[in-house]
Amino acid sequence: MVNPIHLRTLLEVIRLGSFASAANRLGYTASAVSQQMSTLERDAGVELFHRSARSVLPTEAAVVMSRHATKVLSDIEALLAATSRTHKSTTQELRLGIFPSLATHVLPRLMQMPAWHDLGISLRVSVAEPAETIRGLRSGGELDVALVYQVGQTGLAWPSTIDKQWIGDDDFRVVLPESWGIRAGSEVSAAQLSDMPWILHHPGTSDAAVIERLFASCNLHPRRVALSDDFNASLQMSSAGIGASLVPELALLNRPDGVVVLDVPEIRLARNLFALLLSDKQTAEVGVFVNLLAQILAELDIAPDRSVRS
Repeated sequence: MVNPIHLRTLLEVIRLGSFASAANRLGYTASAVSQQMSTLERDAGVELFHRSARSVLPTEAAVVMSRHATKVLSDIEALLAATSRTHKSTTQELRLGIFPSLATHVLPRLMQMPAWHDLGISLRVSVAEPAETIRGLRSGGELDVALVYQVGQTGLAWPSTIDKQWIGDDDFRVVLPESWGIRAGSEVSAAQLSDMPWILHHPGTSDAAVIERLFASCNLHPRRVALSDDFNASLQMSSAGIGASLVPELALLNRPDGVVVLDVPEIRLARNLFALLLSDKQTAEVGVFVNLLAQILAELDIAPDRSVRS
């Protein structure tokens, strides 16, 4: 039988990028993590990592196992939550802070799942950007859980008493007006997009600073024609032919007609998605809730495969 503890360790190793980082997160030694992975390989009968003197890389078997492990661990959490509810007579209220695109495209999917109805959670939802949401996540504050994103090494911060759990990555894509005549899937370099009209973030925001540095590193010098921090508005303006925009995949789930989505190799940027949790609010039900979110994001292909460093 595969040990669920080893599955959780596998997910952390792939997520964090190394045995040492996973060990630090889980409270183990790096040697203990290595031993767990060796045991998991023996139990599964497959090689999970390509090991060298400088790095370890997950095999395809490890990637496949990690995808199924998320659901297995979620089912275990659901089992524990269902068992604990047999001793409770009241519904747990969960005060949730969430950013707009996650509230629009992921939360409704979660609430349609049978596993959600089995949880017995009553939601109170506050939709806001991460900086505002984090202010409500204090002991005795307005929220119990905050779902936030971070673009690059931005200045977003939270108290050390709050636990952070990664739930997915939301990659940015280049969006162009269809009227420009560039077909989806065309090989386009960042240099070819330079001097074109662009819809950009308002200056002074952390996202704008990260994107500005990224564009500069690609020698991309956009001609600013509009400012927008609302991705839906940016998509609509691109559809109308106003300019190109950089939009995360979550927002693209509801993209309008009249736009072309490109994958420009030099432009690699993602929003890291996290659940921030107060230690005294981490019940089995909340654990299931967060795991279901991660499961939906994985099914939407929001969480790409990652290489692993030792």
